[in-house]
Amino acid sequence: MSQFEAVLFDAGDTLIRLSGSGETLLHRAADDLGAAPLDPGEVADVWKRVLDRSSTAEEMAKGRDLSTEKHHDVWTALYTAAGCETLAPGLSERLYALTIDAASWEAFEDTVPTLRALAERGTKIGIVSDTGFDLRPALDALGVMAYVDGVVMSFQHGMCKPAVPVFLAASEQLDVDPARCLMVGDNPLTDSGAIAAGMHVFLLPRPAATGPRGLSQVLSLV
Repeated sequence: MSQFEAVLFDAGDTLIRLSGSGETLLHRAADDLGAAPLDPGEVADVWKRVLDRSSTAEEMAKGRDLSTEKHHDVWTALYTAAGCETLAPGLSERLYALTIDAASWEAFEDTVPTLRALAERGTKIGIVSDTGFDLRPALDALGVMAYVDGVVMSFQHGMCKPAVPVFLAASEQLDVDPARCLMVGDNPLTDSGAIAAGMHVFLLPRPAATGPRGLSQVLSLV
């Protein structure tokens, strides 16, 4: 018998991710605005600045995942600071709209098979995500929600991982003792907070550009 009754998953870059590259999204946003074709080199430079700034302590401290309003304001300001408006007026807002659109997301090829296998074993499944918008439409469209028993999103609770109450809220939703929960994620700074909640944690490496995420490894632990 497994020591785990439930597996909690991070969402972004663990179960799902934005389809295509950031540059692809920028070009799509410009096309939606009816703008002239963008220079690929300039687009690459802007997206690199987005990536570089988005993971800084300064940006993380702005609480972008604590409410839908903050998520919108912080991300569009970051896009503007990175140079989106110099590429095309209105690009920051359109890019933001694309990133929260359920149709812009894809599941890793091993996501649904892994969740299905866990469900068939009678394992409860939860999602714990730092997000400023509702991920459930994307998760539902991708077939993920069919196997999920509970979802905890930071903007609904006003706090983000690694805060212990976030993980405890997920275990309470599933009615499983924290010691019987396995947390699966990809960020050691946030997902490992589940340890302080009394859970075990399994961290995945950075995802490859294509192919499975490596989620089948979870099945060997449950």
